[in-house]
Amino acid sequence: MILQHSSLSMINAQARLQHSSLSIINPQAKLQHSSPSMINTLARLHHSSLSDKGRLMDGLKHASTMLGELRTSLLSPKSYYECYMAISDELRHLEMYLVDEFQKGRKVADLYELVQYAGNIVPRLYLLITVGTVYIKSNELSRKDILKDLVEMCRGVQHPLRGLFLRNYLLQCTKNVLPDSVEDQSNESSGGESGTVMDSVDFIQLNFAEMNKLWVRMQHQGHSRDRERRENERRELRILVGTNLVRLSQLECIDVTKFKQYVLPGVLEQVVNCKDAIAQEYLMECIIQVFPDEFHLQSLSSFLRACAELHPNVNVKNIIIALIDRLAAFAQNEEGSGIPPEIQLFDIFSQQISQVIQSRPDMPPEDIVSLQVALINLALKCYPDKVDYVDKVLETTEDIFNRLNLDHVEHGSPVSKELMRLMKIPVDTYNNILTVLELQHFGPLFEYFDYKGRQLMSSHIITNALENETLIPAQENVDAILNIVSCMVQDQNDQPEEPDDPEDFAEEQGLMGRFIHLLQSEDPNQQFLILNTARKHFGAGGDKRIKFTLPPIVFAAYRLAFRYKLLQAEDDNWEKKCQKIFQFCHQTIGALIKAEQAEIPLRLFLQGALVAGQIGFENSETVAYEFLSQAFSIYEDEISDSKAQLSAITLIIATLEQMSCFGEDNQEPLFTQCALAASKLLKKPDQCRGVAISSHLFWSGKSHARGAELHDGKRVSDCLKKGVKIANQCMDSSVQVQLFVELLNHYVYFFEKGCEQIPVQVLNQIVAKIRELLPNLESNEETEQINKHFKNTVEHLQHKLDNPETAGLYEGLVL
Repeated sequence: MILQHSSLSMINAQARLQHSSLSIINPQAKLQHSSPSMINTLARLHHSSLSDKGRLMDGLKHASTMLGELRTSLLSPKSYYECYMAISDELRHLEMYLVDEFQKGRKVADLYELVQYAGNIVPRLYLLITVGTVYIKSNELSRKDILKDLVEMCRGVQHPLRGLFLRNYLLQCTKNVLPDSVEDQSNESSGGESGTVMDSVDFIQLNFAEMNKLWVRMQHQGHSRDRERRENERRELRILVGTNLVRLSQLECIDVTKFKQYVLPGVLEQVVNCKDAIAQEYLMECIIQVFPDEFHLQSLSSFLRACAELHPNVNVKNIIIALIDRLAAFAQNEEGSGIPPEIQLFDIFSQQISQVIQSRPDMPPEDIVSLQVALINLALKCYPDKVDYVDKVLETTEDIFNRLNLDHVEHGSPVSKELMRLMKIPVDTYNNILTVLELQHFGPLFEYFDYKGRQLMSSHIITNALENETLIPAQENVDAILNIVSCMVQDQNDQPEEPDDPEDFAEEQGLMGRFIHLLQSEDPNQQFLILNTARKHFGAGGDKRIKFTLPPIVFAAYRLAFRYKLLQAEDDNWEKKCQKIFQFCHQTIGALIKAEQAEIPLRLFLQGALVAGQIGFENSETVAYEFLSQAFSIYEDEISDSKAQLSAITLIIATLEQMSCFGEDNQEPLFTQCALAASKLLKKPDQCRGVAISSHLFWSGKSHARGAELHDGKRVSDCLKKGVKIANQCMDSSVQVQLFVELLNHYVYFFEKGCEQIPVQVLNQIVAKIRELLPNLESNEETEQINKHFKNTVEHLQHKLDNPETAGLYEGLVL
């Protein structure tokens, strides 16, 4: 095609004569395999020809021969690209030379016709584009017409690979000469129209349409067994087609209106009509990336409608997610103006995504959920205050599962992973489980997980609450949360038969135990309802769970009793409420006993006795006595191990020693029972230590209910004497000495407290007994420890003897 224009009608005879100098270009030249060495040789000849004055024709001859190397069909796209780049570098040198010649007065019009006589179409069009670019820069002819001429002429090359690179060259050469103004900037001297930005749009869109056709045609050439190789080659060449969209985005005079009316419809028409999955997927993503966010906001519906019309093999999920992520990031960008209020971004996406899903009945469930994940991210980032938007996404997901007849999703499956992502997003974004509870469809959607999925998701929810210290202030909140995370609270119908790993199970239940301390209300009456609700849920957890979860509930109830004590001036019924709390605790601890627990209920009963005594409400002595009685019952009925028995009786004695709420009628039986239980321990060393510890019950600094301090020296002395007697009966000499050292310490304690029944002579006897037995012990680590213990005790006594203030008290002590 030869450009028909008035300025070319005067083509002179000299131009025709010059054509003969290009006759060396042989159109029938045998096609050879292009090689870098040949191109380099021709490039040197071309370069040297242009460097010498008056040898332009030789330069064009060498350029044409060199361009003939691009006619090959034997190269891979990668190798062809390398040849193309080497040759295009030389053509840029030719262009610079011609611009220089034009500035010196050479007529470009003659040259523009001259290069059209090249024998082969590929070299001819490359040269034509190069000279045409210079022609545009010379302003000798209409820019608009030359651009149209060039883009139309390129249709002469229909081989996909050669055509793609030729048109890419056209894009590269013309990128700085495209018209980019709203009105034509032509003047009289230019002799024609320079064009407007819409001419550039037409030029690029035509080039884009032709390049896309060539690119798609590559897929259908050759044998079917090479399909995968061709697809890979096409992906390597995709940037050539995408460059057209980049050029469109670089036109400064394209505003939102022009984009909506002309640019996007034209591009989308080509994308949808090409019916090729690879092309559609790449080009749709390219549109998202190259055009501004403001343009996307104003043309959302058009773009998303096109998504619904794409080839079934296109992964439309990735395209929509990419657009959502970009607009969500734009909404959060502090420099931007955010989403205009008139654009209902969430509603548009929600409706269009629904249409995409309906138009693709074969879309995998995990892709559908992925779209909902993107949508919920959009709602939270662009509309953080709109909880109902998040809930709408969850409702839509639930409806989709119902429509797909999905009863549950198996842990580890793609759809389960996506659903896990979806459910975690509001938890992690709000960082407030109370806000999550406002989502009406969160709980129902939660039930689609299988047991393992619910377990992991429940753990995530509880961990989030603990990390953010989210307090749960109402009974209905507690009920709702524990219903959601029920798989961590009690056994489930679908849980596997094999038990969980003991360490993992303990860690999981430890989380629940910590979570109970977040169940707090400022209103004590509401707090009691909360604890009752928690007790109902956790009490059904089974024997393995309740040892982790019921004790925190009991301690929370004890704290509540103290709160009522502080409110006694405001609440006339505080004592009755305290009584009710202790009944609640008694029943709760009783459940632990039935679960074959012993140590924990024992400690909880002892703690309850202490709390009741400290609060001092009506009937507190009765309650404390009952709790201590229960502790004794556990000690007698449930604990059989000798070490555990000693530990338990020590705890009971220590608890009693701190209490001052008992009258004599209750105190005496308790003290006697402790001393008697200590003396009945199975092993002699345990008996000795037990009766020694029980001696402290009869010498307490606490003020008791009868108003007097308890200083029963005789009972103290009796207990210690019994301890000495038991120690003498021990057969193991090292244990015997250790017991005497411990007894000496007890004697010293009471002696210093002023117990008259313990004179200095008793201390001398014990010291002498120890000194007598020590030399008989074998030398080992245990003996060393005994010696050290005894030495420290003696040093203490020596210090008292040396101190003038205490020397009188220890008069007669022999160390």
